[in-house]
Amino acid sequence: MKIPRRNLLQRGLGLTVAAVFPSLWTRAAGATHSGSEIDERMADGRGLAGLTKHDLPTPTLVLDLDIFEANLARMSQHAKAAAINLRPHAKTHKCVEVARRQIKAGALGVCVATIREAEAMAAGGIKGLLITSELVGPSKISRLVRLAKTHPDTMAVVDHPRHADQLSEAAGAAKIRLNVFIDIDPGSRRTGVAAGAPALELAQYAAKRPHLNLRGIHCYSGASAHVLGFEARRAHSQKAMTPAIETFHQLKQAGLPIEILSGGSTGTYNIDPEFKGMTELQVGSYVFMDVDYRVIGGRTGPVYSDFGASLMVIATVISQNQKNRATVDAGFKAFATDRKFGPDVHGIPGVKYQFAGDEHGILDLQEASREVKLGDRIEFIVPHCDPNVNLYDRIYCLRGEKVEAVWPVARGYL
Repeated sequence: MKIPRRNLLQRGLGLTVAAVFPSLWTRAAGATHSGSEIDERMADGRGLAGLTKHDLPTPTLVLDLDIFEANLARMSQHAKAAAINLRPHAKTHKCVEVARRQIKAGALGVCVATIREAEAMAAGGIKGLLITSELVGPSKISRLVRLAKTHPDTMAVVDHPRHADQLSEAAGAAKIRLNVFIDIDPGSRRTGVAAGAPALELAQYAAKRPHLNLRGIHCYSGASAHVLGFEARRAHSQKAMTPAIETFHQLKQAGLPIEILSGGSTGTYNIDPEFKGMTELQVGSYVFMDVDYRVIGGRTGPVYSDFGASLMVIATVISQNQKNRATVDAGFKAFATDRKFGPDVHGIPGVKYQFAGDEHGILDLQEASREVKLGDRIEFIVPHCDPNVNLYDRIYCLRGEKVEAVWPVARGYL
């Protein structure tokens, strides 16, 4: 078929290819849409009707809404039964839509790790923000004060007198009082002042700053969250948190206006409330879950199954030229790499994954429970959900196989 040069120039190469090879150009049933095409559908009113997970580009981050909602309900029920408040940590999801659902399920607000996350949550109408990492330096402090001026219930942590001075001076210049927590080191020596006398001294100092409002204590033992075995995890958390709890009582006895002791994790959610002193849990990963948590063991067995794996990455088999080996389009850029292990293949027992570069992963099929073919779409449980979410701009939310919503992620450090 001969195509005039004028047509080639006017209509473009794409339409020309369509004319010559229509079978190659016509979108086949089940063909994927790019992210920009999905954005166009939502912008022009077509919405997500008819879109399924099979239409999504890969690698892509997806959320099973049924499992996610069950996780929300289970944690909410637990908190009520344990008579403890929830202020879940949004560093896990960095997503306003998730935070809204956590608050609807009973949370007081959310914790965040960065000023970027705090600003995104506040812009989305989320209240009760506790920023759990010290914001130091003129840029971060000015952004914090600006945020607190429009969202006065925002809270920040402090672990040094000089930092307390800087926060008070900035708050004074903005004519506000800034809510602060004393950050206590649970033994990790990452951030925080030592429990006991050093924390009391800092709290008394902060309470005297003219533009600070001392609200509570923050103590997060991240090391406790992933201790293998329930009883070992209980012992670790008790050792880490007991000094902070004792300090909390000491500060109250000293007449300081301390109301809140915030800490805990998904790994210790059913341990820490037993210590009688913590007022709120800042659980995070329970909404999504990951390989990292599955291996720590639960109260009744070797697999932590209290909450379901709702977050997955979908990848496509793009090469298979060897009998027991296949390559997918998901590598270092698709999965968090901060752990010694990679993702788990979901739904095909016996298949093992290994990283093979930025864009590639290798599937070992020697013990696969079923055949894996070129073009197959494989679902993976992510290694570590917090940094894994940070690799994606959006989460595609699924109800069964249907795409029900697209939720943006406030990732990075803008």
